[in-house]
Amino acid sequence: MKPGHTLQQVLQQGGVETHTNPYTGSVLAKLRDCRTTGMGYHRFQCDNPACHHVHYQYHGCRNRHCPACNWQKQEEWMEARMNELLPVKYFHVVFTLPHELNELVMGNRVKLFKLLFDSASHCLLTLSNDPKWLDAVPSISAVLHTWGQQLSFHPHVHCIVSGGGVDKQLNWVNLKKDTHQGYLFPYAVMEPLFKKYFLRKLNRMVLDGEVKIENQLWWRQIKPKLYEKQWVVYAKPPMGSVSQVVEYLSRYAHKVAISNHRILEVSDQTVKFQYKDYSDHNKVKQMVLSSGEFIRRFGHHILPKGFVKMRHYGILGNSNRKKRINDILKKMNLPLHPPTVKIPYQLRMLEKYGVDVNICPSCSQGRLVLIEKVYPGNRGSPFIFINLIDMQ
Repeated sequence: MKPGHTLQQVLQQGGVETHTNPYTGSVLAKLRDCRTTGMGYHRFQCDNPACHHVHYQYHGCRNRHCPACNWQKQEEWMEARMNELLPVKYFHVVFTLPHELNELVMGNRVKLFKLLFDSASHCLLTLSNDPKWLDAVPSISAVLHTWGQQLSFHPHVHCIVSGGGVDKQLNWVNLKKDTHQGYLFPYAVMEPLFKKYFLRKLNRMVLDGEVKIENQLWWRQIKPKLYEKQWVVYAKPPMGSVSQVVEYLSRYAHKVAISNHRILEVSDQTVKFQYKDYSDHNKVKQMVLSSGEFIRRFGHHILPKGFVKMRHYGILGNSNRKKRINDILKKMNLPLHPPTVKIPYQLRMLEKYGVDVNICPSCSQGRLVLIEKVYPGNRGSPFIFINLIDMQ
């Protein structure tokens, strides 16, 4: 089988120095060097006297934008979320900003990404508190995505929302029947509430100078058009079991702008990848970009340093959420969630893939013993060596 192409291959051939700010460039460099000598390594040696095979385990970059470093984080995250969800229906709701705001958001990403979160949560919590719809506090988990299928800039948040909530005494309250027709809340109710809150706050931020706009005339002209335009608020019918909800949410929480399996061909000058065209009945199509343009587009989806891409509201809204969830389960006469246990990498590999990473891959009899750690250093000393054992 022909080996697939990867984002790392694109970065290694196309370079990461162009079209990037310093922080974005540093992230792209980590993705380029992931699991190579540039990131350092652990050196192991087989303890079988007849073998003494030397094995190198190159360090991953562990960056959240890396397609290769997310699987273990995703497994751990899924297990933690299983201990935070209730055995109820959940709905998937997507709030999207209109493309007319793309350039403004790009120039004010931290403030306007936060405003997007605030506007989506305000919409859901306001309607949940309304006696007409629920009159209770729901569980909300929201994940920010910034990309479209063609790597275009397309900021939106995916929200997983419980189909019900709790009152002040933590009693469970279901959605009102015959008011949502199988969906969480009607589009005609969510869209204007979301849009009005975002634009009102944005206009105030512009007037106060929090959001910088070089062309004030543009803002005065575009603002009424944004009010008139219909914004995209997409809702799906309820999902299945809690385990399906967690798996579904984990894919969104750990997704990056493009996964390796979508990259079809990488040359010295171009990158070919596949995408799904939602405007053409979800047909799978192909696109070819120059390496520089591909990297430039991918770089737009490197989140600002320290920016939290997943946020929780309502029942899950603060550090007491685990206790709150168990208190709700008590009220529902259901078993409490057990404490979350962190599973070591070695055990996870053995359970999931049947691979004992401590066994020598050469003789399959001896065990690998760590003898040296090598880490990237500074410019004066490119690497830092830590010798642990001198095996003969």
